[in-house]
Amino acid sequence: MSTSPLPPTDTIATTDSFTYPPHHSFPPFYTLQPNQATLTRQLSLWSSLIRSHFSHHRTFKLPLSSAPTLPLFSNAKLNRSLDPLAIRQILDFMATSTPPTASYTSSDKTVAWIWWRTPSEWADKIASWVEETGQKGVVLTIYELRESDAVQGQEWVGMDEDMLRKVLDVLVKKGRCQVFGQVDGSGVKFF
Repeated sequence: MSTSPLPPTDTIATTDSFTYPPHHSFPPFYTLQPNQATLTRQLSLWSSLIRSHFSHHRTFKLPLSSAPTLPLFSNAKLNRSLDPLAIRQILDFMATSTPPTASYTSSDKTVAWIWWRTPSEWADKIASWVEETGQKGVVLTIYELRESDAVQGQEWVGMDEDMLRKVLDVLVKKGRCQVFGQVDGSGVKFF
């Protein structure tokens, strides 16, 4: 586990331009409910809110250590916030949903990727971009797919490298690309 701070493109902002749904201002929303049917609905609402928030900010990674202090998980007007255990329970729910909408980056469950699009949907986005920009047959580096001027404006810009590799695995399985190497400088050839 790295102790260095994450780049700004990997984490959600602490200031927020996101428009929250009405239930974000409902005090019981911040306490996980004991009734199973109510809890399932609450977890589903949190999952949808998290995915919408990450999509709005075009971010992908949630470090659990800072999550309770983020506007997403708190409401200063209500003086309410989710505790770390509740946030983990929500992420566990998201990780076991079909399809999964979150996944932990390691077994210690301290950081999660938020899948506001499924890996298959991301793969389709990248494949469309490759087609539209004439990149078939071209070898691009992982870095170029994540950060270069050519991809600026694309929703996946700044996606964590390991997350992007999971997306590319979808295209590999479909026979639409091949990945060469295991480091950031590795290449991807699209067919």
